Amino acid sequence: TTTAFTLLSAGLIWVRGIGPGLSQVEEFSWIPSIDIAYRLGVDGISYPLVLLTAVLFLTSLIFASKIKDNANAFIGLVLLLETACIGVFLALDLFLFYVFFEITLVGMYFVIAKWGHEHRKKAALTFFIYTLVGSLFLLLAFLGLYLYSPLGTFDMQQLIANPEVTGMAASLIFWGLFIAFAIKTPLFPFHTWLPLAHTEAPAAGSAILAGVLLKLGTYGFIRFPLQMTPDAFREFAPYVIIIAVFTALYGAFVALAQTDIKRMVAYTSVNHMGYLVFGVAIAAATTTVSGMIALDGAVLQMISHGVVTGVLFLLVGALQDRTKTRDMNQMNGLLKAYPLLGGMFVVAAFASLGLPGLAHFPAEFQIFLGGFDVYPVAVGFIIIGLPLTTALYLRAIQKVFLGTLPEDHHAQPDLGRRELWAIIPLIAATFIIGLYPDSLLSIIHATTKLFGL
Repeated sequence: TTTAFTLLSAGLIWVRGIGPGLSQVEEFSWIPSIDIAYRLGVDGISYPLVLLTAVLFLTSLIFASKIKDNANAFIGLVLLLETACIGVFLALDLFLFYVFFEITLVGMYFVIAKWGHEHRKKAALTFFIYTLVGSLFLLLAFLGLYLYSPLGTFDMQQLIANPEVTGMAASLIFWGLFIAFAIKTPLFPFHTWLPLAHTEAPAAGSAILAGVLLKLGTYGFIRFPLQMTPDAFREFAPYVIIIAVFTALYGAFVALAQTDIKRMVAYTSVNHMGYLVFGVAIAAATTTVSGMIALDGAVLQMISHGVVTGVLFLLVGALQDRTKTRDMNQMNGLLKAYPLLGGMFVVAAFASLGLPGLAHFPAEFQIFLGGFDVYPVAVGFIIIGLPLTTALYLRAIQKVFLGTLPEDHHAQPDLGRRELWAIIPLIAATFIIGLYPDSLLSIIHATTKLFGL
């Protein structure tokens, strides 16, 4: 009920009207001596992420309603996590952003540690340590923004409107922000916590982790380095582009080698995050219209990845519930036993590999189109990830769902009503974004065109 009201509230934000710049701003003094305030606001970049968060948390909780072990504690932690995620996307104060950013760490740690699979404690601890280290770099960067900006404020609105940090201070702040958000996104070589956390988390936790929590990092790249230290980001953009290209290819190659279907989907997230950060770095590297095209695609990719990968993890969770395994070598012919599950997995897989008409295609097309005008060689390399992703998903479909169903297979019911209520809205969103991307791009572009790209 609470998550349903949150989704309704997210819809009301749209009804009230989203301006191209920051709008619907609320501000209450918190620590006036150093100008820290409870500041919230929304624009065309943050609002789609708020909507994604509301949708994905609602569907994930519906899917997880089968959890009976300390169910109230699980629901409480998920609601805390949702509050923190929405707070991150709406925060307009550096200190408030950091508080919400840290609360997400606490919520997801306990979700993995308590309700995860056999290696859940190791996965939760690894996730906690990596993210905590990233948070320390984030804190140092925020202190640098406060101390070295002539404005001397934590107000993000002023820091965005007047990005006046220069010289060595700007460079150090940029790299502090980069490390913090590269761990959260994650980019190579900070990615090693992700496959373990995804694999060991419960299905709903994996959907939330991939669909929303990774976007805290990519959103951070846009909101902070791109808007608050743009000159430093432009200077170092070639290095970020190299890292993004390597991350995308690494994620695709390693995913291709997996036999655990959940780890495979986890590594495709690394691949798609590489595409996304590549688009942001292109926007930082150029002031031409190509940068704006790439940035629009990157923001749309955040939404499409949240929807597509979120539903993939829910479907993999449903598959694991029925087969008691994640090993693709132990599965065969399951489309005959579970036609609904198999059909929806095929749709989600085709969306993830970038099939036209589904969610990822318009986002990735804009990223590559914008990048080709600025760094055509980099696009030539990063686009290799597309056939690799196609190969790994076709292999997974062939191994798991095609072929002959073993005679000793103990058939269980196909997707039930609870699972369908969670999965069908995300499948529908996959088609809506793919066929009508302007439903989101019109909101996104109204804001990105103000970036001066």
